[in-house]
This record gives sequence, C-alpha cells and structure tokens, in this order.
Amino acid sequence: SKMTVKAVKMPCTAPNVYTKVPDGGWGWTIAFAFFFVEALTYGIIKSFGVFFNDLMESFDETNSRISWIISICVFVQTFTAPLSTVLSNRFGHRFVVMAGGVLISTGMVIASFARTVVDMYVSIGVISGLGYCLSFLPTVTILSQYFDKRRSLVTAVASTGECFAVFSFAPAITALKEQIGWRYSLLSVGVLQLSIVVCGSLLRPIIIKEQEEVKVQPPEEPTETKYMLENEQTRTSIESIDSGVEITTSPSNVPGNTKAEPKSDEPKEHVQILVENNSTPPEPKTKLLDFSVMRDYSFICYAFFGLFATLGFFAPSLYIIPLSLSLGISKDHSAYILSAMAIAEVFGRISAGWVLNKKPIRKIYIELICVVLLSVALFAFPFASEFWGLMTCSIFFGFMLGTVAGTHIPLLAEDDVVGIAKMSSAAGVYVFIQSLAGLAGPPLAGVLVDTTQNYSSAFYSCAAGMVLGAVFLSLVRPCKVGLCHRQQQCAEESAAEVVPDLPDDFIEMDIGKAENSGKGCDGV
Repeated sequence: SKMTVKAVKMPCTAPNVYTKVPDGGWGWTIAFAFFFVEALTYGIIKSFGVFFNDLMESFDETNSRISWIISICVFVQTFTAPLSTVLSNRFGHRFVVMAGGVLISTGMVIASFARTVVDMYVSIGVISGLGYCLSFLPTVTILSQYFDKRRSLVTAVASTGECFAVFSFAPAITALKEQIGWRYSLLSVGVLQLSIVVCGSLLRPIIIKEQEEVKVQPPEEPTETKYMLENEQTRTSIESIDSGVEITTSPSNVPGNTKAEPKSDEPKEHVQILVENNSTPPEPKTKLLDFSVMRDYSFICYAFFGLFATLGFFAPSLYIIPLSLSLGISKDHSAYILSAMAIAEVFGRISAGWVLNKKPIRKIYIELICVVLLSVALFAFPFASEFWGLMTCSIFFGFMLGTVAGTHIPLLAEDDVVGIAKMSSAAGVYVFIQSLAGLAGPPLAGVLVDTTQNYSSAFYSCAAGMVLGAVFLSLVRPCKVGLCHRQQQCAEESAAEVVPDLPDDFIEMDIGKAENSGKGCDGV
C-alpha cells in the first residue's frame, strides 16, 4: 500500500501504526521530547523573575507593570489553546510544535532589543505566549496517545522538566547576566528555546488500527453450493457441459465482495466473478475542534474545577517571598523556601504518577483527595509565623501542587471525563477556560493584598478557589455515571419503539391472504 512505501522511504516522519496503544515504543522518545519542551516553556516562564529588577531599572517602570509581561504571556498561552487544537488536527502535532518553537525564540530575541515595556508586552507576551501554547499542548496530547496503562506515571515524570529547569536556569541566567548583561542573556535564552524545534521533529503521529477478525471460508464449496442452488431453480445442472455455464471458482477470483457480469455477445452464457480490491470505505474526516464535549456534563464540571483551581496555582509562588519578608525572614532564607517548594513539587509529580498508575483505581477520586489536601495547605500559610513554619507549609504545598499540576490535563483522557478519542479537543477547550482564571487570579490576589495590607488574604483567596474546584471535581464521576444511565435508557426506549407489537394471529392472517390469492390465480 501507499502508506507502507512511505514508511519505508521516510521512517523518521511516517506515522507509527499500531493495533493497540503501545504503552512504550516511540512513546519513550515523545516523553523525552516533552521533558525538554516542559523545561523550555514553563521552566523559562517561572525563571523569568530573575530579569525583573533589570527590567525595572532599564525601563524605569514599576513592579506591577513589569509583571504584566508574564501575565499577558500566560493568558495568551492558555487563551489560544483551541487554536492549537485546530492547527494540530489540521496540520499535525509535529508541524505545530516546530512552529511554536520558532515563535518562542523569535519573541525572546526581539525582546532582547526592546526599548519600552510595551515592546516586551508584544514580543514576550503575545509572540512568545502564542508559541508556548503551540509547543506545550500538542506535545502533552500526543504523549497521552502513546500510553494507556502507564500514561499517568510517564506524563508525571516527564513534566518534572519544569521543576528541574527552575533549579538550573535561574542560577545559570543570574551568573550569565553578571558576565554579558541582561539583554545578551535574554538573547541566549531565545536561542536556547529554538531547540524546541528539534523536540517537535520527534513527534511522530500515531495511528491505532484494530485488527479485524477475518472469517476464512473454503473458496470452492460455498460458491459451488450457491450456484447449484441458483441452477437448481433455473433447471440447469452445474456439472453439465451442454448448459454453457462456466463458473470461475479459483481462490484468487472468489473474494468476499463479488459481482456477476454476464456476457451477451457470445453464444454461451458466461458468468464472470470480479474482484473488487478498492472497496474499503473512506475514512471519516477528523473534526478540527469537537465542541460536542461542551454537551458532556462531566466535562463541564471538570472545566469548572480547572477554572477555580487555577486561582491557587500561581499566586502562592508569587507571594511566598513577600509573605516571608513581611514576617522578618531574610531574603536568603526566603529563597530557600521557594527552592524547597520546587523540590517538593518534583516528588509530588512522580508520586502522583506512580499512584495513578496502579490498577484497579479510580483516578478521579485520587485527584479529588489531592485537591482537598492542596486546599488545606493554602489555608495553613496564614497561620505560619516563622521560618520553619513557612518552610513546612511550602514543602507540603509544593508536594500537593505537583500531584495536581502534573495530572489534571492527562486525566482528560480517562473515561470518567471525556476519553482518549476526544482528548485533543477537550484539552483545547479546558485550557482556554483556565486562561480566564490565569489572567484574573494574580490581579485579584493583588487587590486583596492592597485592600487589607496583609499577604495572608492572597492565600485565603487561593484556598477558596481551590475548595470550589474540589466541589466541581467531586461532581465529575456522578455526572458521567448519570449520563451513561440516561443514554442507555434512551437507547432501550428507542429500540422498544422501533419494534411494533404484532398480533398473535399475524402469521395466520398472512397465510390466509396467500391462500385466497392463490385460488384467484387458479381461477384465472
């Protein structure tokens, strides 16, 4: 076939065809690529704080105006998630991720020559933000397609690239700034992010084709029996040479789908059986963006969980250092608190993947437990009054954040939410809804801090959002079960309506009509 020839000529670009989800194979290469994509996207975003003081001094701007660079970047990244889904379904994951890597690098390089903070808004906020979306979401989507039983564990481990990037990039960029300045350091970061193109080139598409059970039938006996019955009706013997009927019964000419074409220009009647090789039905077109997920009540509840939970994802990392400084803790010790949070997040991601990989287990309930514990961690921050109290809260929060942040998007592929078939469209819509909270969360926490003059109010707002997220997450499974029961009931009712109630004497009535019509014909 054409696909086989293409796979031989271009083994690095042809799609991988499997009869079932491989749970490995080329998927390990995809996981390796996702590790570096995660490091070069979210890892750079979280490490961008090392440029804050330099940007404020160079542009003579306030901290709030500089912080809008990352806010716009994160908003564009999540807001354009449906666009990423559409482009991936249209052009493939590989091309979209490679294009995203070019956009990220271009935005960073342009930003190194920026003269005003508005230039930063456009270059990093819009251009690089769009590139982050095109790079991250398709990679995690195709990674989920390569794994089934190990999906949670592999995704969680690969997502730790973000945490390791925070360790390595922050001190490396700081040391580089002292040597060549912040502009050339930012230029170097942009050139480094161009390696996302290499990661994108490794994303070979996957095709799952289930094996069809082929019923092997003897090629001669069914055909001879068939024609013997037909010739019996026409009073023609299949074994008679004088009848002029030639039957081609070789195995190569007796397929499942046959077609008889009599030739009328010869004195003898010939029946030729033709083979129809090109009888495969055309494959249905893939929807660019399947909005049918919006009619799924379980997905709607899960989307609201993501909306409110996102309020608690970003604010703690932004306000943990100001909170520690307000309590009289030194800057060095405050940095240790943030580092401990990042280390705990690595262990949280790996632990969550290991637990969710166990069978049998209802993964949505494990996620709910982690979200509840994450809410407890957020409520505990305001009660800490010294270094070790904040350190304990940060480690606990970082661990629980890792369990949720590394699994909430891959869980869309579970049957309790939408399933692997609709995961691509669902991820685009889900991240799009998250963008609203990602844009409003940090400013909302900032308004509360300015109003109350207390950093604890920011953590209370994050905890309230996380609690609301836990409520909606607890409704996902009941909505899915209720919807399945409702669909099954509707199917049974429709099947009952299709088959009408027949009277007991239905057959007798038809036999009587047939006898009367037969008598009428005899009379004629």
